[in-house]
Amino acid sequence: MYGIFSYGISSPRVGYKYGNHILDLEVAGLLGFFDDLGVDPNVFTRSVLNDFIALGKPAWQAVGQRIRQLLASNEAGLNGVRDQVLIDETRARLYLPVRVGDYTDFYAGIYHAEHVGQMFRPDAAPLLPNYRHLPVAYHGRASSLVVSGTPIRRPAGQLPTPDGQPTFGPSRALDFELELGLIIGKSNPLGEPIAVDEAEDYIFGITLFNDWSARDIQRWEYQPLGPFLGKNFGSSMSAWVVPLIDLEPFRVAAQPQEPTPLPYLQGTHPSSAFDLELEVVLHTPEYADGIIISRTNARYLYWSFAQMVAHHTVNGCNLTVGDVLATGTVSGPEPGSYGSLLELSWNGTRPLHLPDNSSRTFLLDGDRISLRGWGFSNGLRVDLGDVHGDIQPPLSYDHH
Repeated sequence: MYGIFSYGISSPRVGYKYGNHILDLEVAGLLGFFDDLGVDPNVFTRSVLNDFIALGKPAWQAVGQRIRQLLASNEAGLNGVRDQVLIDETRARLYLPVRVGDYTDFYAGIYHAEHVGQMFRPDAAPLLPNYRHLPVAYHGRASSLVVSGTPIRRPAGQLPTPDGQPTFGPSRALDFELELGLIIGKSNPLGEPIAVDEAEDYIFGITLFNDWSARDIQRWEYQPLGPFLGKNFGSSMSAWVVPLIDLEPFRVAAQPQEPTPLPYLQGTHPSSAFDLELEVVLHTPEYADGIIISRTNARYLYWSFAQMVAHHTVNGCNLTVGDVLATGTVSGPEPGSYGSLLELSWNGTRPLHLPDNSSRTFLLDGDRISLRGWGFSNGLRVDLGDVHGDIQPPLSYDHH
């Protein structure tokens, strides 16, 4: 996994997570480990991954292969410089891994979409008519994307009331959303769509992603244009990006799509989904070590990574290196696999009971949510890292 880190008085630079250590790629480059690859080692001195990503897929693959060689057989390839290039992660400060120009949030988890429909449109079909025809999405706010560990302040806004007149105050329905983020690794010119069978070439890697949501603010404001203040107060990204190529061992067949999508969304890859285990851990003041409240899997996404990229650009929209495309909430079909408290508590009507007889419908100040993920197949495990954030009390809004 690639990320940006610093330690001591060093400046932020590119690193590669290896167990409980970080391989300092700036120092490795200075020591000449990449000289024969045609890769300018200066890209590893940058405070974001964008310049490295912009080198293109052949460079990613060459550097990845060299890193694996250096770390093989207990770092035997480091030739006596282990202490210079491997940094204990406890010494490191981590940063947002990419400079994000644009951020789009999809709605690709069909079980989440069905559950939301069942809650809020109980007398109608759970899915709106367009859902099975296109990957629904909205453009989010890139400026409020933050690295894992950044505290999240409880937002305030207009809240609905039973009499239809809004009131103002802190959200009483603060929630998490378990998602994956796609990191765009290649730009397409404005006006030139990306074909679905070429779309994965435009993805550098994936990261765990938490799209924090104020459900009450969102419920009042979203009609008719969709999410705004209920979403853009903060979204958390993992500090680490897993190259898409590292996920090849976990490819699986996608779930059937009915009806058959339009031709521009019909990919020919037989295995366009990924078997990645995901879980949500709730930490409270009483349970600092955390309680697992959900386990699910990325294979439940209805729309594939490639279909999201293809649809995003079919009108000629241009993506740029470092853009983030989030998948939307990943939920499974069973209650223990739901990817949000909105679903786990069924919009507050079924409180989530904790071992000390306390409960949660939505998040309280002082709570922490951690998202974790990994792939495991034939004895091979690839960790996706984690993303976490603590809920801080709201600011005072007495003047309102």
